[in-house]
Amino acid sequence: MTVEPVDLLRRICLALPEAEEKETWGGPTFRIRDKIFAMPRSGDGRPSLWCKAPPGSQMVLVGADPARFFVPPYVGHKGWIGVRLDDGTDWAEVEAIVRRSYRMTAPKRLAAGV
Repeated sequence: MTVEPVDLLRRICLALPEAEEKETWGGPTFRIRDKIFAMPRSGDGRPSLWCKAPPGSQMVLVGADPARFFVPPYVGHKGWIGVRLDDGTDWAEVEAIVRRSYRMTAPKRLAAGV
């Protein structure tokens, strides 16, 4: 029995302080105080994660590995990054990306502990 990428993401996201899951746009979103910090998606038929990234990170990541990273529609213009989760996913890296997005979204008191 294999674990689906969305289930692994759920474990990572919901382990963060006060994180909640809410279905939006036909799929799960992970939030802190109703602000989205991570969204698993599969709009192109491939599982992926969309999340916030620090300024400049999007260009660096996509430029370094466009097979794995991409600019997601709708939120990409705000600096969000897309990460494909279907080909040898490095889950430690995904967790680091999710934690960074959480820290960018959460109140300072909560973000400080992550």
